[in-house]
Amino acid sequence: QVHVRESGGRLVQAGDSLRLSCVAPGRTFSSYIMGWFRQAPGKEREFVATISWNGGSTYYADSLKGRFTISRDNAKYTVYLQMTSLKPEDTAVYYCAAGESTPSAAFFVLEDDYDYWGPGTQVTVSS
Repeated sequence: QVHVRESGGRLVQAGDSLRLSCVAPGRTFSSYIMGWFRQAPGKEREFVATISWNGGSTYYADSLKGRFTISRDNAKYTVYLQMTSLKPEDTAVYYCAAGESTPSAAFFVLEDDYDYWGPGTQVTVSS
């Protein structure tokens, strides 16, 4: 069992930057593909970004490329999501997820590929 927990969500203004953190303590952290998803009010959860077990590969939702950056520090069992130029439409609950890596995939885009999820952290962007 991997316990995943996000932090860093808060109320910000449009144009601000914010960094979310996700901790998943355990010696197996470095073997997990990590991902960020978000769910806006009244909408389905959507993919945001993902990173390979060693940080060497990343992938982003097309609409977020250039504004969001995912990174990880395996020594700290932590993955980050740096968000810049935030917009009101970025308002959502942001979820972190961990999926056991496989030889055939560097990262995961689909929710079903992830095994463990955090409870989420709320990000609200005011106009």
